[in-house]
Amino acid sequence: MSTAIINPFYAARISRNHRIRRDEPTQPVYARLPMAPRNASPVPHLTSLYHFHRAGEYGDRKWPGNCGGNLIKDLLRYFRPGLVFDPMTGSGTARDVCREIGVPCISFDIHEGFDACDPRQSPAAESFDFIWAHPPYWRQKLYADDPRDLSRSPTLEDFLRRYGQFIRNSARALKPGGKLAILMGDYSDRDAGYVPLVYHTKRLAFAAGLAQHCTDIIRFSHGASSSKKVYRSSFIPGLHDVCMIFEKTR
Repeated sequence: MSTAIINPFYAARISRNHRIRRDEPTQPVYARLPMAPRNASPVPHLTSLYHFHRAGEYGDRKWPGNCGGNLIKDLLRYFRPGLVFDPMTGSGTARDVCREIGVPCISFDIHEGFDACDPRQSPAAESFDFIWAHPPYWRQKLYADDPRDLSRSPTLEDFLRRYGQFIRNSARALKPGGKLAILMGDYSDRDAGYVPLVYHTKRLAFAAGLAQHCTDIIRFSHGASSSKKVYRSSFIPGLHDVCMIFEKTR
């Protein structure tokens, strides 16, 4: 994938009297991202800005909150783990990626009765080299009918309490030097206002004894269902989510 990444958006036409014509978009305007420095990375295009407009043949895009598997694949190619754990597997995106590149993977989901936030169901300590997690962004999108699902948390405080337990479970399940990758996004909630879930993720991870391993990866949200909607209110749209990589220190 080229480092000259294109992110198109439409500019509004301006008429002679300087009134904006929002119903007549011009030709696309393109933003060119910075060139990445050369280094010994096995995945040179994996940088802090991640663009991949094709989801790939992984998982099922019809599932709520499903993300493409290309970022997962690039992370696994970079870190080269021995055993991967996906405690919120959804339609099986991470599992499909692991199968394709030949990495052993154990995956569970709340649809199968597995509660990743329950310490009694947590795997044995120091079992995994890499954990991939794409939790619900609180109640932005409801995921499962099970009341234990994070997206069904009645309040932000309840969500953060159980989310923090999930991160502690993950920290315990990692081998020393193991990595926990969490894909999370902020959003504006109808009642709670702006919810900075990326900030809370880092706060909870540090409290669990994990350290941030590298730069955040800003993933462009190509194909997000919200991008096709029209809203009556005025706001600054979020077009990305954030993948954070934490490490269990040795």
